[in-house]
Amino acid sequence: MEYRQLGRSGMKISLLSFGSWITFGSQIQEQEAVECLAAAYEGGVNFFDNAEIYGRGESERLMGRAFRELKWPRESYIVSTKLFMGITDHPHLQRTLNRKYLFQALDASLERLQTDFVDLLFCHRADPHTPIEEVVWTMHDLITAGKVLYWGTSAWSAEQIREAFAVAERHHLHKPVMEQPQYNLFERQQVEHEYLGLYETLGLGLTTWSPLAAGLLTGKYLDGVPADSRAELPSFAWLRDGLVDPERNRKAAGLKPIADDLGCSMAQLAIAWCASNPNVSSVITGASRATQVTQNLRALDVLGKLDEDVLSRIEQAFG
Repeated sequence: MEYRQLGRSGMKISLLSFGSWITFGSQIQEQEAVECLAAAYEGGVNFFDNAEIYGRGESERLMGRAFRELKWPRESYIVSTKLFMGITDHPHLQRTLNRKYLFQALDASLERLQTDFVDLLFCHRADPHTPIEEVVWTMHDLITAGKVLYWGTSAWSAEQIREAFAVAERHHLHKPVMEQPQYNLFERQQVEHEYLGLYETLGLGLTTWSPLAAGLLTGKYLDGVPADSRAELPSFAWLRDGLVDPERNRKAAGLKPIADDLGCSMAQLAIAWCASNPNVSSVITGASRATQVTQNLRALDVLGKLDEDVLSRIEQAFG
């Protein structure tokens, strides 16, 4: 496993990490979760990503129980959660980053995760209704209280990140360290263009998600939606149109001959491509079985094979 600096922080984070979005609390149960986490940890993964909204708290609960069963030393792994959506019916605790919500939601997340603190806390979306000063001060206070070590953003614009950074700098507060954007061969704008000025000037780190574009880049949807696919689940019907789009599948199919030449799977190639970007601190992968975790980690073996010729072929396949 390769470990990269998380932005300009002192934290070293595994280049490939494990996230629970979609799978925990919806596709897999406790024993499968334990097996997936164990396989990731044994492969050198030290970062495990979660969010309050995943399974409406069930994903955090499941991960917390798995951590307790695995009995890893707390200093040996990094855990995150994300707050914004809210999982209660109270209007002042939904789709917000107000101070009351953040304090109470974090306490509830810590209880579900069975930990005294999270290493990384992400503001899951920007909140146009809460002053940025309130958000930054609250993040600072949560860190000062020992409940969070580093804070960052997810799906924020470059302008919003700069504004938060400026507030923190002006008041000598803890600055945002990382952003969590989507990044794959279909989604490149933010990582490769919008955030480009932030890596050097602000020291922004990235923990990117969906390297396989919800499975599209594995090639499993080239002939339609398989019966055992997550796109067949009623709760993920919103994914279906993108997964069966003919043009996107045509581009995805272009990875197959390249992967064959490299002796790897399409999924491993797609993950390795994300990891080849030096501005990416960690690529968050997901899996519903331990064997999938192991297969994903083999993307590290592909990383060294991505020379200029291979990268050029990938660019041509995706236009």
